[in-house]
Amino acid sequence: MGAGRRLQDSVARSVTLLRVFLIASAVILAIGAIALGAMLTRTVHRQAVDDERAGIVQYVGSVITPELVRGNRLVMTRSAAATLGRGMRVRGDLLNVKVWRRDGLLLWTALDKRRIGKHFPLSDDLRQTLQSGDAHGKVEDLFEAKPGSEEYGERLTGIAQALEVYAPIAGADGRLLGAYEVYGRTAHLDAIASANIRTIWLTVAGVFAALMILLTLLVRGASGRLRRQTEELRHSYRLLEESALETIETLNATVEAKDPYTAGHSQRVRGIALAIGRQLDLPRERLETLGASALFHDVGKIGVPDAILTKPGRLEPAEFETIKEHAARGAEIVSKLSRLKNSVPAIRHHHERWDGLGYPDGLVGDQIPLEASIVGLADAWDAMTTERPYSRALSLTAALEQVRSGRGTQFRPEVVEAFLEVATRLPGSPSGSPAPALRPVAAAG
Repeated sequence: MGAGRRLQDSVARSVTLLRVFLIASAVILAIGAIALGAMLTRTVHRQAVDDERAGIVQYVGSVITPELVRGNRLVMTRSAAATLGRGMRVRGDLLNVKVWRRDGLLLWTALDKRRIGKHFPLSDDLRQTLQSGDAHGKVEDLFEAKPGSEEYGERLTGIAQALEVYAPIAGADGRLLGAYEVYGRTAHLDAIASANIRTIWLTVAGVFAALMILLTLLVRGASGRLRRQTEELRHSYRLLEESALETIETLNATVEAKDPYTAGHSQRVRGIALAIGRQLDLPRERLETLGASALFHDVGKIGVPDAILTKPGRLEPAEFETIKEHAARGAEIVSKLSRLKNSVPAIRHHHERWDGLGYPDGLVGDQIPLEASIVGLADAWDAMTTERPYSRALSLTAALEQVRSGRGTQFRPEVVEAFLEVATRLPGSPSGSPAPALRPVAAAG
């Protein structure tokens, strides 16, 4: 995979992470919005209950208590009973009012009056008010009252829920004389709470939507900047690679310019190698790698002294060892360019032999990359058929015979077979076919 593809994959991963961040943020915001809305809903409902409790406490304290309290005594007079009854009629939100004495005697109730004058066990809520002197209230389920219980009278109203308020009754000296137990309707309470709750949820939804829009715009902006920066990096990297490729091509041309007898050698090797690769039905990607490998197979000779590279006679053993270094050096040079990294094995090993007597690593048989075997045979063929100051060019017949004799020792057998098929199409081949020279493959766009 090239650097450009890696950059593309990197930005794709980054954009995916941004999308995951956006989705995760949306989920977190939604959970937060729901939690906030639920909390505010409970707060609003509790506040509505508290407000209603305060209103009821104020009413009974200012209207009813003066009729009931005589000094430090709690007295249920006809006037007090009339005031209680009138209050029930005037205030349509009241279901029932009970007046309790401290000892659990029910002095008055608007519902099921048979209970008046009887003692009942104090409920927990009533006992709490009588002990603390504080008023409190909550919404109760009236249907939970069991038949025969003191609270069963309120169940007979057929109303499922009611606001139950307990308010203390104090004497002139502040001593607690008893308590009110007031049942209020919740319909208007629910209406007030619902209006506020609706406002809360609309506000929460609006804030959530605004935050999501802002977050989406931020993520989209970051994604766009990331893509633009990646494209700029890709363009810069492409220019850098083109510059590096031009440098390697210049090095390759410099190597051939040192020895006029090898001018065009790399192009000829490339043409032959590609013809063999096509004969072997290599896919397009491998043909491109093969073509680049053949073109730059000798680039490592840039480090070989001119005196050795252009020596007209046979090389001394030490000089040959120096020449042999060019394969590894060439692989190192092209490895710096990601576009050519797939060509590194073929360039390094194009002088390996099938029998393991080659260099630089002495690979044997199938250990040698196929592309390296192809470049090696194409290189040897051009060397055999090109006039050199220290060796005469072989005829096609003699060169073909030498290739056949190297099958299974110097050369890979399947590559030899493919080459022999290709060779029949060479101009001047033993078959006498006047076919044109091998054509190079076009690079992929």
